[in-house]
Amino acid sequence: MRYVVTGAAGFIGSHLSEALLAAGHEVVGLDCFTDYYDPALKEENARGLDVQRVDLAVDALDFSGFDGVFHLAGQPGVRSFGDVFPLYLRRNVLASQRVFEAAGRDGARVVFASSSSIYGATERYPTPEDAQPQPLSPYGITKLACEHLAGAYVREFGLDCVVLRFFNAFGPRQRPDMAFTRIVFALAEGGPFELYGDGSQSRSWTYVGDIVAATIAAMEHGSGTYNVGGALEASMIESIELLERISGRTLDVRRHPAVAGDQKRTKADTTRIRGELGWEPQVTLEEGLTRQWQWASDTLTSR
Repeated sequence: MRYVVTGAAGFIGSHLSEALLAAGHEVVGLDCFTDYYDPALKEENARGLDVQRVDLAVDALDFSGFDGVFHLAGQPGVRSFGDVFPLYLRRNVLASQRVFEAAGRDGARVVFASSSSIYGATERYPTPEDAQPQPLSPYGITKLACEHLAGAYVREFGLDCVVLRFFNAFGPRQRPDMAFTRIVFALAEGGPFELYGDGSQSRSWTYVGDIVAATIAAMEHGSGTYNVGGALEASMIESIELLERISGRTLDVRRHPAVAGDQKRTKADTTRIRGELGWEPQVTLEEGLTRQWQWASDTLTSR
């Protein structure tokens, strides 16, 4: 099959592209290498991949001849209030509208990477796909807007689209602003870790390899909307303690007030994806964090 992966130089996108290539597919990656974090890290992620520099918000998009588009590109992060909001509108809403427009025109199937952030302050845990969205951050609002755009293109133009709501991906090559990456490098280098909130906030942690498997399964035979969440929920304090045991080191934790827009808890109800796609998370939190710790250690050794 011939696939496009947007955001192919990112954390999940690079892992997905590698998995598709390993399965014998042809993959063309698109990425605009934004400066949200060091573009050199994205260049490293993209090594060995065919990744073209494309700005989805302005550049011409042609998906003719491709079987599917994995649309993973976007502006991440719940710290999306204030002056940065126009970037979220451009890189999430506008970029996604143009991807859906082009894919519908060219007959390419789309898997769209949404987020558990659309649920926000939900009252149902585990949270099923039919829970009322109550996003707490502008980021979550833009991802929900993208879902509505996808739905409009499905209804009005026959776009073939599957929506995946990712829950808290982690693993090697995780973005440098995300908690587990900051923790493993703080442990490896002996530096401090800035903890926002009291540490009781919990997440439905999902290993990147499991997310990749779910994403490919959705392209092959998915329909509608699915949660993609790991098997284990754990708090930040529990996760820090686990990484201290894995590394054999003690983390220097610096505490700060909680960040506006951050969810107190996420926990995925994955009944639908298990039943319809036969997907099961394979990697435990301890296994995944062990791999992420080893990746950080190897990265520092190679510098």
